[in-house]
Amino acid sequence: MLIDNHKRIHDYLRISLTDSCNFRCQYCMPDENIQCLPNKHLMQVDEIEHIARKFVDLGVNKIRLTGGEPMVRKEFPEILSRISKLPVELSLTTNAVLAHKYIENLKTAGVRSLNISLDTLNAETFKKITKRDQFQRVWDNILLMLNEGFRVKINVVGIEGVIEKEILDFVAITKDLPLHVRIIEFMPFEGNHWDSKKVVTAEQMLNWVEQEYDMVKLKDEPHATAKKYKAIGHEGTFAFITTMTQHFCGDCNRMRITADGKMKNCLFGSEEMDLLGTLRKGEDIEPLIRTSVLRKFKVMGGQFAQSYTGAEASKLKNRSMIKIGG
Repeated sequence: MLIDNHKRIHDYLRISLTDSCNFRCQYCMPDENIQCLPNKHLMQVDEIEHIARKFVDLGVNKIRLTGGEPMVRKEFPEILSRISKLPVELSLTTNAVLAHKYIENLKTAGVRSLNISLDTLNAETFKKITKRDQFQRVWDNILLMLNEGFRVKINVVGIEGVIEKEILDFVAITKDLPLHVRIIEFMPFEGNHWDSKKVVTAEQMLNWVEQEYDMVKLKDEPHATAKKYKAIGHEGTFAFITTMTQHFCGDCNRMRITADGKMKNCLFGSEEMDLLGTLRKGEDIEPLIRTSVLRKFKVMGGQFAQSYTGAEASKLKNRSMIKIGG
C-alpha cells in the first residue's frame, strides 16, 4: 500500500490523458492561445497502461481518466479499453460534448459514473465562460447519459457573478432528474486570476438554498470531497466541494499523473516526480511513486496557511488546471 507520513492510504489515481481541450474555460485555460504538448511529450498508450498497472500493484483500486478533455485524444477508446482490464473502479471527468460518440466504449469498459463539467444552465453564459457555443449539445448528452443508465455528477465551479444567479436553478434540475450537482469553490491555479475575494463560499451558497428549499444533509462517503444535501422530494442531490473554506486533506487518498507523465501527490502541490522520463530510461518508477507519497504535505500542498483568505496567488507555485488535469 501507498501510505504517507500522515498515515493516509492512497488508493485513488487520476490520470490526465491530454492537456488539450475543445473548450477554453476562463478558470482552467485562461489563455485562448495556450500551447498544448506535442504527442511525443504525452504518455503513450503502452506507457499509460504500464504506469496504471504499477499503481494497481501498489494498492490503487480506483482510476479516473481526465484531461484537458480526455475524449479529444484520438487514442481515447484504446486507452479506455486497456485500463478497463485492470481490477479497478474506472470513471471519467469530461465536458461531455463528445460523449454521444463513445457510449458503447464506456459501457464495454464498465464505466458507470461520469463527472460532467457544467458551470451554467444559460446558453449565453455558457458561451462566455467556455468561448464555445455548445451548451445544447452538452445538455442533450447529459440527458442521453442518464437515459443510458449512467450515474451523472455535474461539476459546477462557483464563479463569482454567475453562481449567485444560478444556484437555485442547479438545485431545481435535481427535482425530476437523478443528477448529482456538486458546486466547487473557486480555486487558485497559474494564470486564472484567482483572488480570495472572488471565492463564493459554500456557506453563502447553502444559505441561499436554505431560503428556498426544505432540505436534509446526507451522509458523506469515506474520502468524500463533497458535502451532500437533498431537497425534500427531489430525485437528485446537490453538494458543495469546500476546497478553500473547509479542506478535506485529513483522509485524502488521491494522487495525480499529468499528461506528460509527472506525478503530483496533491492538486496544490508544487513538487512533481517524472515517472514518464524514468520509465523511458528503462528504470523502475516505484521508488519515485513511494517518495512522492511520503513527501505529501499534511494540508493543501504546503502552500496555504490556515485560512485561504491570506493566500497570495502570485506566490503559489503550480501549473494551470489544464496542465495538471481535472
